[in-house]
This record gives sequence, structure tokens and C-alpha cells, in this order.
Amino acid sequence: MGEGEQHRLTAWNLELQAAHQRLRRALRLARESLEAGDPTAARADLLLYCKGFCAALDGHHVREDAGLFPELSARHPSLRPTIAKLRQDHEMIAVLLERFDRAITSGATPNEQAMHLDGLSAIMESHFRYEERELLGVLSTLDLDADPHDLLGPL
Repeated sequence: MGEGEQHRLTAWNLELQAAHQRLRRALRLARESLEAGDPTAARADLLLYCKGFCAALDGHHVREDAGLFPELSARHPSLRPTIAKLRQDHEMIAVLLERFDRAITSGATPNEQAMHLDGLSAIMESHFRYEERELLGVLSTLDLDADPHDLLGPL
């Protein structure tokens, strides 16, 4: 197997990890803005970061549900229960994203915004760790010729 072939075979594993790292970084920026202590600036920053972060996280999950998960289900039927759990997580995270967005746009207090962000952060991190634990091995051997953006979102 040539170097290019090996790179192609491991790309899905690395692509998922890279997408998760970019989302973690975006969440850190949102948290830093909230912790800066200036409620007016924090609200403006959160509006900006949440729109980008929330859209990126939601887009990542939508693309996984529509692109990556059907491929994995077809190729690895034993993963179907895991994929069902991950999809359930996606639905829960979507609800938390909507609540966080409403908290920011409705003028909730910084403490209320922080509570939403903390809840979202905890669920997101738990989801990412579970997904990585369950899928990275399979993804490292996935022989699939597709654009990563089609399967993992535009991250």
C-alpha cells in the first residue's frame, strides 16, 4: 500500500478528530467571552460565537446523520445501536443549542447563559468522547471515497 493510499485510509479517523477539536476551540472562545466580565461585550461576542459555533455543531451532526452514519450502518451493521445512540445525542444537543441561542438573544443574565453553556459543554464533550471511543477504530480503516465535508459538515 502506497503512502497516498494509507493517508486516504486514515483520513476519516483524523477528519472526525479535527472536526471535534475545532468545535471544542469554538466553545472555549464562547466561554472565555462569557467569563471576561463585561456583560455587554460578552453578549455581543456570544451572539457572534454562538451563531458560528451553534451552526457548525448542528451542521456537523446533520452531515453525520445524513452522510457518515448511513455509510457506517451499511458497512458495519454491528454499529447500528451505537449510531442510534449518537443520533439520539444529536437530537438532545440540538435542543440545548436552541435553548442556549434563546438565552443569548433574550437577554438572559450572564449566570443563566453560563448555565446553558456549561450544560451544552458537558453533553457535547461526553458525546464526542463516546463517538471517538466507538468509531475511531472503524474510521481508521474506512475505505470510502467521499468529500469529508459531505460526511462531517463544513468544519
